[in-house]
Order: sequence, then C-alpha cells, then structure tokens
Amino acid sequence: MTLPAHPSTPFGDPAPSAGPVAILRGIGTVRRLIGLYPHGHPLVEERLRVLHETVQAQLRRQSAVSIDIIQGEVTVDGASGALDLETGGQVIEDLLALGVQSIQLGEGVDHEELRALAQLLWDMQYHPVEGTVGAQLAVRGIRHVRLSRLVPLDTRQVVPEWPDAPSGVLDPDYAESIMMSKATFDEIAAGGELRASTVRDFVQLLMYKVSRSNAVLSQILAVKNYDNQTWLHSVNVAMLSLLLGRQIGLREELLGALVEAALLHDIGKSHVPLDILRKPGTLDDRERRVVEGHPAQGAEFLLRTPGLHPLTPRLALEHHRTVRGGGYPNLGDGVIPHPMSQLLSVADIYEAVTGVRTYRKPAPPEQACLLLARLAGDTLNAALVKTFVNAITFFPLGSLVRTSDERLGVVVRITEGDLLHPVIVPVNDRFERAGDEIDTSTRDGRGAYRLHIVESVPPPVETLDVGTFLADRAA
Repeated sequence: MTLPAHPSTPFGDPAPSAGPVAILRGIGTVRRLIGLYPHGHPLVEERLRVLHETVQAQLRRQSAVSIDIIQGEVTVDGASGALDLETGGQVIEDLLALGVQSIQLGEGVDHEELRALAQLLWDMQYHPVEGTVGAQLAVRGIRHVRLSRLVPLDTRQVVPEWPDAPSGVLDPDYAESIMMSKATFDEIAAGGELRASTVRDFVQLLMYKVSRSNAVLSQILAVKNYDNQTWLHSVNVAMLSLLLGRQIGLREELLGALVEAALLHDIGKSHVPLDILRKPGTLDDRERRVVEGHPAQGAEFLLRTPGLHPLTPRLALEHHRTVRGGGYPNLGDGVIPHPMSQLLSVADIYEAVTGVRTYRKPAPPEQACLLLARLAGDTLNAALVKTFVNAITFFPLGSLVRTSDERLGVVVRITEGDLLHPVIVPVNDRFERAGDEIDTSTRDGRGAYRLHIVESVPPPVETLDVGTFLADRAA
C-alpha cells in the first residue's frame, strides 16, 4: 500500500484533510487530555471529534494507514512525513517513551475505539501492559487499530543525554543550596563525615531564604529537563516537604526537623554504585536489593551522626514505606510509617516523577498530580495528597502552558477552587510577554469555559526567566 503525497500542517490544525501526521498529533493530544480531564469533558470530546474526522478523511482515500516513527522521523508506508523530533517533538517523544513505534488504523475505526486507544496509551504511562498488546486492544474493544513494538517503559535501552543540573537564571540562594548539597553528598561518598552544624546552616538557608522565592518554587514544581541526581533531588524534596508542612500547620521546630530529614532521606544512595542508579534497563535481583537497601543504610549512617534530630534516621528508613505497612525495607506486618514519613513520601514521589530518570523522561505537573491521586489511600496518605495537590495545583505558578486556542502562557495566579483554570500571561515565540493577563476560568453566557489549559510545556530555561513574570519574593 502506497499513500499519495500530502501537505504538512501545523499542530492544532483541525482540518480533516491534514493527513497521517495530523492523526499522530491528534492521538497524542487526546491521550494527554484524557488523562487530565474527566470523562465527557467538552475539550476532550472536541479534540476526539477532530481526530475522528481526520482519520475518516484519510481512510476515505485508502483502506488503511500505517504511521511509523523511525529514528525520530515520522514515515507513512515508508515515505517520510512532515514531523520530526525537531519540529514536532512532544508527540513523538510521548509515544517513544511508551515504546510505540508504529500505529496502523484500518477501515471501520470509530469514535469510541479512538477514545479507548488514547486511554490505553495514557494508562501505560505508569502501568506497563499485562499480556500482549493485542490482547489489551481486544479487551478494550479496539478492533481496527494495531500497535507495534510496544515494550514496558523501564526496559528502554536508548537514553537521552541530559545536563547534570538546571541551567538558565537561578535564584542565588537556591544555587547556593544546590552547591552545598552536592558538596555534602560528594564528601560522604568519599568516606567523609556529616557535620550537624553544616546541616543546621543548610536548613536555615532553605527555610528562611530559598523558600521565600516564588521563582524557585516554580522551577522545583515544573518539569525538570536535567538529570535529577540525588543531591539535587534532596534539595527539591526538602522544599516540597516544607511547603506541605506549612500547609498543614506544623510548628516551626517540626518544620526544621522535616527539612533536615528531607535533605538527608536519600543519604544511603551515596554508596550505591552509579552504574546501578543510572542503569537504563530493568534492574536484576541483585541490583534491586542494592537499591532497596539504601533506606536502612542511610538510617544507620544518620544514627551514627551526632547532633541530628531524633526523627531524621526514622524518616530516612521509612520514606519508601506505604501507609498500609508495605514497601521497603520490610519492618514487619502492619508497621505504619511515622506521619512525618508519610508527608515526606508525598513530596518524594512528586519530585521523582517530574525529574529525569534513565528509563523515562520527566512527567509534567498535571500527570504527577494524577499519579499521586492514584496512589492515595494505598501507598500515600490521602489527606496529605489532597492538601499537596490543592497547594501546588495541576499547573503551578510559573508553569509554561499551552491553551486550547494554541497560545503559550505563564501561570501567574491560581484560581481558588478551580485548579485547571489559572490566570496566565501570554508569551510570544521569544517567550516575552505578549499581552494582558488572561483568566482561563471565565465563562461565556451559557456557562461554558472560554478557554482551557491543554498541557504543560517544558520551559526553555535559557530563554524563559519565570522570575520576570512572578513577584520575586513570596509575601
């Protein structure tokens, strides 16, 4: 089967004649929206309708369409398409991260099959498929679509190169805290000692300087386009733990203990070999035992360090334990982690999934919040998850987002009671302010939203300084 030549079109063009490239983009868009908005949401239905019309228009020309991604370029039945990693990157990266290299659509595919396909691709983000892909398609009633070369996310062997730390404009206090953390972890990895006085200075820096910057918080909450190594992860978890601790009204002395424990919760990883921590494929049994030993090793190290808060070793030991007494290390049936450990776990998981790992790219904030919601009750404390998500929202301050009318904007205010519709400042293609603030929560005369946020967009840190859009210091 050979397809006729077709013109390229920009992302978001709803014309049904847009061709296979628009089908690929449409599947990617509907997948993200279906994971973000509830079933039946008007924005999901509208993009699904456009996708269905585009597919049908293409199938009227031919009986089947086969779209492949080969070395980062879209091909249609072997002929190069109009989308590559440079011009259409996000949809390609999303599918490749799931192991999808080929999508075939045949005559008869209907609206509900496309919805089920998008839902399957969303579900696979954190839950590898059980059994064959063909069986999953059949179970979901998808009879006219095939997916090829689909593998679980954590078995991918091709790993992108990521910088070792955030680039662009950084708050000087945040930059100092990052350097302090790296020096501390490097010294311990080399066999040195941890000094309680250094930890106390570190805690003071984070609590009374770094935490005052809205720009810092936006960088920590956003997608992290850098290799989020343990020393940097620890600073970010400390800041998120502090945010959540303040939201639930912890006393100042407990906040200090929480920040200290968060800074040191992964100290046991200092002695885990880097080739294991950065392995792109699935860990074998021995490697998994080494990694899962880091909480106990860290707790033992912290117990030997004089001058730390008594809770610090316990939180290091328990941060991978679940609220139902599962997880690791095994401490006995039904042993529930300390409430402060439960708080730390929420911050730890959010920070981990929004950062780079060798086996996957980072998740945007809205996907990370949805993951926390799925883990609430069984793995995480549900009340703490609700408080955390309400505090940071799906689209945090400083996030770069795309709207349903294909504009880019920076989130500058959160709409109370409506986490999906913040106030944004539109930006142009140079990421400069391009107009007045837009309140996406406004509605028309029929009560429908005039505008929706479609997705978070990884910020180009070299050209976008969120501090210019936000008040530099929090009130």
